[in-house]
Amino acid sequence: MRVLLVGAGGVGSAAVAIAARRTFFETMVVADHDVGRAERAVAGHGDRFVAAQVDASSVDAVAALCREHRITHVLNAVDPRFVMPIFDGAFAAGADYLDMAMSLSHPHPVRPYAETGVKLGDDQFAVADRWAAAGRLALGGIGIEPGLSDIFARYAADELFSEIDEIGVRDGANLTVDGYDFAPSFSIWTTIEECLNPPVIWEADRGWYTTPPFSEPEVFDFPAGIGPVECVNVEHEEVLLIPRWVKAKRVTFKYGLGDEFIEVLKTLHTLGLDSTKPVSVRGTPVSPRDVVAACLPDPATLGDRMRGKTCAGTYVTGLGKDGAPRRVYLYHVVDNEWSMREYGHQAVVWQTAVNPVVALELLATGAWSGVGVLGPEALPPMPFLDLLSAYGSPWGMEER
Repeated sequence: MRVLLVGAGGVGSAAVAIAARRTFFETMVVADHDVGRAERAVAGHGDRFVAAQVDASSVDAVAALCREHRITHVLNAVDPRFVMPIFDGAFAAGADYLDMAMSLSHPHPVRPYAETGVKLGDDQFAVADRWAAAGRLALGGIGIEPGLSDIFARYAADELFSEIDEIGVRDGANLTVDGYDFAPSFSIWTTIEECLNPPVIWEADRGWYTTPPFSEPEVFDFPAGIGPVECVNVEHEEVLLIPRWVKAKRVTFKYGLGDEFIEVLKTLHTLGLDSTKPVSVRGTPVSPRDVVAACLPDPATLGDRMRGKTCAGTYVTGLGKDGAPRRVYLYHVVDNEWSMREYGHQAVVWQTAVNPVVALELLATGAWSGVGVLGPEALPPMPFLDLLSAYGSPWGMEER
């Protein structure tokens, strides 16, 4: 296996550190628009890693880099606005493809808070037949959420439940960052995108529909000492992926943002600072959202100031295999102190990065295989869950 990892930011750099301990691949080319950042990501990890420069917005540039290095698998670790050129570049070069966030959505032009427009991943699923006909695999949404959360959903359906009422992905943390009043632990560009777009809900008798941002607040009790966190509806790929392969009456995604974070996001929206459409500043076109991102600290640099744990998981309700009512929370927790000590990367980016590395290893060994455009829940869950534990990062389950 010869891997092209596009993006040497927080998640990409953490993926390098994780992959360096595994033997399943021959070469990993780490490419970024800033070759210096790629060189820093691979430094000290051995001669299997190669740094390169790439324009992730160019299909031709991605394809050319794949051909130059005889790449078999492309792992996309940049923000979702670059999904389609990297996805198309991998296909053009005859490589398989993995990402952690799927192609962008576009709200319904008339009823954005009731009906879906272009949904997350729609642009990729539109060409699924072409990938299948070519015998190539595009595995979408194989981070932590989406990714492991989807695998939990498939595991619950296969092993724990005879009938599922709701699959509810729930994400919460008790992380703090010393010295900052406001410092997101993940890409603010992506956070704005998923939190201010209309959230999507799936219901079996209705299909996909939308609600206003931050709707249906609920307090969810997270394990490992994190405790109760208020969670709200957020647009996320799981709701678009899980119903394609797992039978359930309802699928939701709720994120524990906190009142302060929600107010900041609302203010950015009110001021137009969430927009990606460039505005002219003294004759120079500038994207307001890019300005916000540039003004905030790089999440990858915050690890030594962060304290606490992050939890991602899937809450499933319905009837167990015995026909009795059952409620289960399947989850994965990472302690920032542990991830910094063991890998030198903060908990949120490490938790995201470990999952595509596990998936690549399963593809390399043949434990996972497929063609077309697939989500993680389309593949057998146990090989993934077993290998994740073998990486030293076990998952958990609570009866509720």
